[in-house]
Amino acid sequence: MKLTLGEKIKELRKRDGRKQEDLANALGVSNQAVSRWEKDGSYPDMELIPAIANYFNVSIDELFGYSKDRQEKLKSILEKAEKAINEQGDMTECVEMLRAAAEEFPSEPQVLIKLGYALSLHGWKKYGARSYTTNDSDYAHEDTEYNSGNVYWQEEVRVFEKVLAMDISPEDRDAITMMMVLVYAKMGYNDKAKALASKQNSIIMCRETLMPKATEAEERDKYQGEAIISLLTELKNVLCNSVCTKISLFTKAEGIKLFVDLAHLYESIFSDGRCGVAHSHLRELYLHAAVFEARLNKNSDQAFEYFKKGFEHKKLYDSIRCTGEYQYTSPLVAKVTFPSANFPSVPSTFWKGWIEVLPEEFKERIKSDSNYVECFE
Repeated sequence: MKLTLGEKIKELRKRDGRKQEDLANALGVSNQAVSRWEKDGSYPDMELIPAIANYFNVSIDELFGYSKDRQEKLKSILEKAEKAINEQGDMTECVEMLRAAAEEFPSEPQVLIKLGYALSLHGWKKYGARSYTTNDSDYAHEDTEYNSGNVYWQEEVRVFEKVLAMDISPEDRDAITMMMVLVYAKMGYNDKAKALASKQNSIIMCRETLMPKATEAEERDKYQGEAIISLLTELKNVLCNSVCTKISLFTKAEGIKLFVDLAHLYESIFSDGRCGVAHSHLRELYLHAAVFEARLNKNSDQAFEYFKKGFEHKKLYDSIRCTGEYQYTSPLVAKVTFPSANFPSVPSTFWKGWIEVLPEEFKERIKSDSNYVECFE
């Protein structure tokens, strides 16, 4: 049923968390006048209509409920943006489209969320991030002077700061918070990064660890499986970052052993080889091990074995994406299902990034094997 003008004003006011007196003060009318409008006891004067629309950042058509065409346009923009972000190609057109959409739909959080994602990807592709090491430190340091000059990340920060003040889903808030902490730190805004991170729940209070405690029997088994997958993912992320940013680990065999040992833990949990999204984690762990091994021991057979395993897991991951509901089957996660369309996409430039960091001698060995032609396409 189509809303009346009064109902629409009330809906927009509540959407923005505003009181009747806020709107009344902005328009120079009484609180009682706004109350009557919302009860459909009277209508605003026609000269007030543009001001009301402007107050809520909507068009006059939308204020009167004629928003079908706008909603169709918005849906089309979001679908195009989602496709471009998933493909992770050149983001230039996507960024421009979303910037224009943000002006047209200033109160639509999904437009700004997509714009933030697109700007993040565009910033990585155009400038990337730099870090450096020093002789007197065991750690890699962010090149904050360079990273903070990334104009797309600067814009991403402004967009996401605005989004975090809006009414968005917990899932969107979590994803944006993670991205904000990362980009703040890379750009040298460590106080902002720590302040935002410190506001989040402890790992012992997160949804994944609490849901098994709130349920029993088969339902508990399902949530325990989901918690295992989530916690493994975060362990992998922290371990990879720890090894790759500590010189005494990424220049020695200890670092390789950590990657491989964690891969073996994954293989124990997904004992039947049906790893779902974890195929992408195993791919990363084995490729890291291959790169480090090749750098330490040049053209070693062990590095080639690690590369082979990483390649196989990538193929397995590619084969299960977008194939419907994925059912895990190994005992610890057998109750878990997940839509494979939501498994993270793999950028077309995936292999380029890994091949570039391999020693030339080892790179030539891979190139000479016809099984790995796609790595150089």
